[in-house]
Amino acid sequence: MKASSAFQDTSPIVIKETRAPGVMMLTLNRPDQYNPLSEQMLSSLQAEIDEVSANNEIKVLIIAATGKAFCAGHDLKEMRATPDQLYYEDLFSRCSQMMLTLARMPQIVVARVQGMATAAGCQLVANADLAVTVDTARFAVSGINLGLFCSTPSVPLSRAISRKRAFEMLTTGGFIDAHTAHEYGLVNDVVPADKLDETVDALAQNIASKPADALRTGKALFYRQLNMPLAEAYQAAGQVMADNMLFRDTQEGVDAFIEKRDPNWN
Repeated sequence: MKASSAFQDTSPIVIKETRAPGVMMLTLNRPDQYNPLSEQMLSSLQAEIDEVSANNEIKVLIIAATGKAFCAGHDLKEMRATPDQLYYEDLFSRCSQMMLTLARMPQIVVARVQGMATAAGCQLVANADLAVTVDTARFAVSGINLGLFCSTPSVPLSRAISRKRAFEMLTTGGFIDAHTAHEYGLVNDVVPADKLDETVDALAQNIASKPADALRTGKALFYRQLNMPLAEAYQAAGQVMADNMLFRDTQEGVDAFIEKRDPNWN
């Protein structure tokens, strides 16, 4: 038995649910432990994400959670039970690989944040392509309060919000509320709890109504060009747009616009 578990929970650690055509939701399901990114959670999430990534029928992946917290980060009791350099390197490597898979997968990833997100949980929100949160949620990269700088969470956080805001969060370990997270650019929308599913589902279905090839190539280019010099970014973007113009769905979309009718996507 893991040091973090007082009993054996037999419920699925990740719940998979089809929300709408083209929309899949994966829900972290260890609410009593605040949904930590434990070894088991990382393995289960990676397997489910890999399966979604390979499914061409899915255009949007929603990451959700049960209980009061979205995700409280890594399982600290589990980590302290194995004080070994190689163990820690492997654990953080596995977490980073899961985050990279989300960033590189062709599907658009939406974080559905129903509660507190701290440390690697905040990282999961920052790493998502889009995020919607309830107005009562709070966010922090609070490892510094334990003497552990949140180095891996700093990677997507510093890319999602301004450098000084990110560094302030990382060095103080303080919480920000949902509206501040929106102001910083960490989340896209803040809604009351009773509007969370409605808002997330509407966003996901809006995206899923768009042609899959354009979404896939667009997401890949968006992240690839971010760290390019300006001229190189324009060159890459122009090449992708030229390729995109030759997609059958794109030609149908342009024709439909010209002919003032709804497109008939492939």
